[in-house]
Amino acid sequence: MEDLKSPEGKKLTIYDIAKEAGVSPATVSRVLTNNAGVKADKRETVQSIIDKYNFRPNALARSLSETRRKVIGIIMADVRNAYYAKLFVACEQAARKFGYSLLLENSLGQQEIEEAQMILMEEQRVDAIILVGGRVDDLHSNESFVEKVNQVCNSIPVILTGKLDGTSCYQVRIDAIHTMDLAMEHLLSLGHRNIALVGGWDSVASSYEKRKRYKQILSKYQLPFLPEFYDTFGGYDYETGYCLTEKLLESSSVPTAVIGINDSAAVGAMNCIRAHGLRIPEDISVVGYDNTDLCSMATPLLTSIDYNYDVFAETLVKTVDGIYNSTPLPQLQLIAPSLIVRESSGPAKDIA
Repeated sequence: MEDLKSPEGKKLTIYDIAKEAGVSPATVSRVLTNNAGVKADKRETVQSIIDKYNFRPNALARSLSETRRKVIGIIMADVRNAYYAKLFVACEQAARKFGYSLLLENSLGQQEIEEAQMILMEEQRVDAIILVGGRVDDLHSNESFVEKVNQVCNSIPVILTGKLDGTSCYQVRIDAIHTMDLAMEHLLSLGHRNIALVGGWDSVASSYEKRKRYKQILSKYQLPFLPEFYDTFGGYDYETGYCLTEKLLESSSVPTAVIGINDSAAVGAMNCIRAHGLRIPEDISVVGYDNTDLCSMATPLLTSIDYNYDVFAETLVKTVDGIYNSTPLPQLQLIAPSLIVRESSGPAKDIA
């Protein structure tokens, strides 16, 4: 009976039953396996939905009721990236706190590798899989990948740090829109009106949200949108930041502030600015994203958006733990960012 369809037309999973019943997947599994630890009213609600769809226990229902290994699998795009490395260390610390250990794999952004790693972790009977980067960062979800994740979800829970349309997975995501609010409001408060955004691809959901919010804030403050302040080909590395900033400095409209889509792009922008004989922040302010170790190594020290990694990581681990302990969990949890102000941002030149 595992090919049953939900009202939305996708394969019915234990998550769909749990969502409709307003309970956790673990509670559904207990009903499916006749576990006594469920209140009568909840059992009746869950059972009525199970009967409605003629749903039958599958591998996930069984696995939730069996002995657990207390191991969480994490698949990251590339732990060599400073953002992923910082988040993974925070996840290790959070996992230890809750009595879990972690199994790490790097997908290198390749879908085939990511899918194979999920299957391997499923075979190794991890308690849950957390997907960080890769396909869950896509603005438009890949249908074949969605199908693969749904298959895995029939055995073990999958938690996303991005989005994946067509799944019922729990999501723990950074509030990307608010990150741009923090960066722009900071620079606007310093008198900046010519603010450039360098790096990022619109095909990446979080970058798309940031770039869209950037335009909205310009409109809110009735500031002109200058195409040269908003590059079209993106990127997330040092070279992107340097090259795009060089184009800005050679254009007819030179910004008084630059926001790098991450710290690597921001450091590239800073080095380009200095190479052109300009001062930071006296001539041009710079703000980055991710608040990685690059911020303390940059000259001057880099102002950056922090993702509250400890809270982010603990929320991910607590979500796994909550699934198995029947803790009510929202489908989407947003992690609030914060702004760490350092030396690279200061008053706009015309008001200094």
